[in-house]
Amino acid sequence: MAVPVPATPASTVPEPKYWHLRTVLVRTIDGEFSTGQVLPNERELAARFGVARATLRQALDQLELEGRLVRRRGIGTLIAAPRVGVPVGRGDEGWPSAGRSPSWRSVDCVSAPASAQLAQSLGIPAGETVHTVRRLRLVQGQIMAAESLHVPDSAVPHLPAVPQLIGGAGESDRARSVLRQLERLGVDGESRSVELGVAEAGEAALLERPPGTPVLVVTTQYAAAGRLVALAVSTYRSDTCKLTFGETGLVEVTPVEAARTA
Repeated sequence: MAVPVPATPASTVPEPKYWHLRTVLVRTIDGEFSTGQVLPNERELAARFGVARATLRQALDQLELEGRLVRRRGIGTLIAAPRVGVPVGRGDEGWPSAGRSPSWRSVDCVSAPASAQLAQSLGIPAGETVHTVRRLRLVQGQIMAAESLHVPDSAVPHLPAVPQLIGGAGESDRARSVLRQLERLGVDGESRSVELGVAEAGEAALLERPPGTPVLVVTTQYAAAGRLVALAVSTYRSDTCKLTFGETGLVEVTPVEAARTA
């Protein structure tokens, strides 16, 4: 018979040294430094806080992951700029009409039979062809999000046959065709959810971040004529975006700088 293991109270679990130092560094950064300033080198910081350089590096790595610090080769470790505001709404975040905006850039479009999980999410039979358009969202020239927009073939029955040339013009033409047909459908309903996740290899490469980087995943379902016509999964860099919920019920991203000056 298995012997139950007594639970350890959270208050008795020792706080890792690097995490305690991270908390101290946050207070120091907020009180003594401003955006763009360069932190003292590791030797000076380790001596100031009385810690080993290995512990200091762990704390700095954590703060870089959180978007509070940024490292520049040949310069050092700088205080990162406030998160950039990225509006999230039908005309901004996911609906295809945003495809003509310079803030959105199509990467490719792949048509393939839906997996069982994707078919269930879209409410279609397993194996039905789904067109997946991958796009990037740019703000001030910086990549903020990578999106996979899944569209069942039945939702765009008049999609012209375009040869799929991996990485070539065929994929670009098909992506534009899918977005144009979706735009013609219009939208009469949508639902959106947000959750914290980590970037898998594919998304990490598009976001130019290491795999495992914390991200905010915005999943949006779009309906037209009483049926689901698209599912968008947008992966936002959590170190550059701050999500807030507005009065409309839609998810929006509010600029940190604007909030400070309001």
